[in-house]
Amino acid sequence: MTSAPGPRAGDRPAESEARPSGPDARSGTGALIDRYGRTAIDLRVSLTDRCNLRCTYCMPAEGLPWLPRGEVLTDDEVVRLVRVAVERLGITEVRFTGGEPLIRPGLVDIVARVARLTPRPRLSLTTNGLGLDRLAAPLRAAGLDRVNVSLDTVDDERYARITRRRRLADVRAGLAAAATAGLRPVKINAVLLRGINDDEAPALLRFALAHGYQLRFIEQMPLDAQHGWDRTAMVTADEILAALSDQFTLRPDPVDRAGAPAETWLVDGHVDSTGGPARVGVIGSVTRPFCGDCDRTRLTADGQIRNCLFATAESDLRTPLREGADDTDLADRWRAATWPKRAGHGIDDPTFLQPHRPMSAIGG
Repeated sequence: MTSAPGPRAGDRPAESEARPSGPDARSGTGALIDRYGRTAIDLRVSLTDRCNLRCTYCMPAEGLPWLPRGEVLTDDEVVRLVRVAVERLGITEVRFTGGEPLIRPGLVDIVARVARLTPRPRLSLTTNGLGLDRLAAPLRAAGLDRVNVSLDTVDDERYARITRRRRLADVRAGLAAAATAGLRPVKINAVLLRGINDDEAPALLRFALAHGYQLRFIEQMPLDAQHGWDRTAMVTADEILAALSDQFTLRPDPVDRAGAPAETWLVDGHVDSTGGPARVGVIGSVTRPFCGDCDRTRLTADGQIRNCLFATAESDLRTPLREGADDTDLADRWRAATWPKRAGHGIDDPTFLQPHRPMSAIGG
């Protein structure tokens, strides 16, 4: 199949509802290819929309209306759809997300069953870290390879202000347990918020370096339930790098990012937990979009396929799954959902619409 020219990050062509027209689209075989020739190999699986924190940039203090239990995929349904993705669609990376995936009762068993698939995908988890001190060892034994832990501050009072919970000590314990269990590299995801923790980039990096964790800063994105995101208040990738460069010597990482969302820099004078050069990353989702190299597809907790984090439409796999669709049909539907993926998220476009679902319901 001849690929279309690669997309520019800011392009937003009209959404197409047509099924793919390429030779792999209806055959029951073939990868998840979109109309720009990008291939999805990284699957993000949301296991729940529920969360035990109330981060100010994600949801209101009172929480959100959660999905009814009957609409959430069962453990068997999750494993089956992941199996279809791995065996028929070429998925090689599976990341479990939420909400908060550690509160999913069947998490360890789901990980163990996915780890037994052939070919075996690389398995990771994005978590807020609450409960990771108890679950790190069982998850590693089940087959989990590594974790990303969300941590925006190392100050107790700021943590309470951001998350509306006083649980920083529990997150620190979870990070330590993950490292001890061998869930390496242990990565930290941090979001800087104007007027709250925007001065904390160097402190977060010092914390990560001291414990052998890998730090990634993420620009705040328009995915809050309140729809209150304001680009002018966002701490940008350039600001983060400037703050880090004031106290550290950073050099561009010579390793090709190969579709990874983070741009990384070597931190001179520091080594990581393996003895190699320490790195820090910045995910400039808004100001430095990487849409042209995007290789992700998303499955929500209620069985919807999203071909982009910022998609305004979803494709239902739960209904056909529960109505008896076979694996070939499910795979074809997934391919059809992938084909019309837009060239870029279009945040800078005046017609940009924030997704109806917040991040907690989409999955990271």
